[in-house]
Amino acid sequence: MNLAEFRDKKVLSEGERIAIYFKDRELTNMQMQKNSRKLTGALKELGIKRGDRVIIQMPNCPEVLESFYACWMMGAVIVPINFLMNDEEIAYIYKDSGAKTVISSMDFLPKVRAAQEKAPDMKTVILIDKEVPEGTIAYHPLVENAEEDYLFADMKEDELAALIYTAGTTGNSKGVMHTHHSLYANAKMQFESMAFPDEMINISVLPLCHSFGIATINNGMFRTAPTVLLDSFDLELILSSIEKYRGNVMAAVPTMYVYLLLYPEPKKYDVSSMQFWISGSAPLAMETWKKFKEIYGGEIIEGWGLTEAGANNSTNPIYGEKKVGSIGIPMKGTEMKIMDDDGKFLPRGEQGEIVIRGPQLMKGYWNKPEETAQAMREGWLHTGDVGYEDEDGYFWITDRKKDLIIKGGENISPRAIEEALFAHPQISEAAVVGMKDDIYGENIKAFVVLNPGQKASAEEIIEYCKTTLTNFLAPKEVVFMDALPKSLVGKVLKKELRKIA
Repeated sequence: MNLAEFRDKKVLSEGERIAIYFKDRELTNMQMQKNSRKLTGALKELGIKRGDRVIIQMPNCPEVLESFYACWMMGAVIVPINFLMNDEEIAYIYKDSGAKTVISSMDFLPKVRAAQEKAPDMKTVILIDKEVPEGTIAYHPLVENAEEDYLFADMKEDELAALIYTAGTTGNSKGVMHTHHSLYANAKMQFESMAFPDEMINISVLPLCHSFGIATINNGMFRTAPTVLLDSFDLELILSSIEKYRGNVMAAVPTMYVYLLLYPEPKKYDVSSMQFWISGSAPLAMETWKKFKEIYGGEIIEGWGLTEAGANNSTNPIYGEKKVGSIGIPMKGTEMKIMDDDGKFLPRGEQGEIVIRGPQLMKGYWNKPEETAQAMREGWLHTGDVGYEDEDGYFWITDRKKDLIIKGGENISPRAIEEALFAHPQISEAAVVGMKDDIYGENIKAFVVLNPGQKASAEEIIEYCKTTLTNFLAPKEVVFMDALPKSLVGKVLKKELRKIA
């Protein structure tokens, strides 16, 4: 199957409609379809072939989507990368993926050039700007002057569609291999598990270089409502766009909701049209959920997923019982179990590693057979997340296996301590890691960000934690920060915190 062909048939069946609102532009589904076909022809003329990797390195814009569909149409592999990565990380992905073509913009040309010095095989640079320097190719004239290509590569189930590099929250980035089949399966699971009314207008703020953003936009293959595509996480832009377009649904990450709570004028824009606020990619604090409902009137629907499994694997029901703090129930077509360290499945209520199985799983890690074998065993993806399944079949994450703190031989969950910190009225963000300790081996170190204009001492916060936690679980040290280090989609980078722990 070919994702682009599936989309093409959908466009032909629904007739012309507005598909994307982006800044002052309105693009119809047929305009984007035509642009993708022309780009396919242009890329072939440049010598790009089936199986070749093409780097997509820019913020959200229609050209990103056109590039995705054009590459898929011809059987090339998209490599969407975080445009904010440093030069060394970008060069690593250039070299590791073996890509020879990048589609980007003038804003990021210095990063492209710096990475090219270490990855000389990257020869072709396509830029979406009106004026581009010598040695690069202008995207829009390239598309305008090309012939439409109507030929879809007949992709086999195990052929790649995307090489998505992980954020590297605990180590170096790994290239996650997804096929046309696995991305389609995940999009179909979302559609069947989260049965939004078809006319829902989507506010799309998640970056399309991240698996969560790709999964969310792929879900649009099954729907006909337009998408409001935003190129940055700007609170004013998000809220004004909801009001302007009468947005109905938005997928975001917990950090985005925390920042929305910090917005000084939450009643400035009319967001009453919003029906579904979706959260994933990282744990959502109970206090964030409560405060958001109080201020904005909406109930955040928490889900969960991994890049290795298409990014959307479980969710609380959009209608029906929602268990705040839970990642919900497995999406349709997904098997989810709790397993101990010996590979034995555990009954409901017992804690172990969450493992999943289904057609949306990655093919493996690019050029990393040992890591692939470790993550995927006997058909099950080992997620590294620790949790349990309750009596109603809802799953709960208690921590990442790599984040557990071992104090005096006891396994301690950072999340339990973080929840206690989030409940402090002056704290907006918190993260907990282990620190070296001569007595216990490891002890607890908390990093916190205070609400604007607030003050608190480390001693005060430690004593506050002791009101809900035992002394053994209270942080030994508290570090105040202006902001926690995060990935592009708001995951706290604990590996960076450990460097200063």
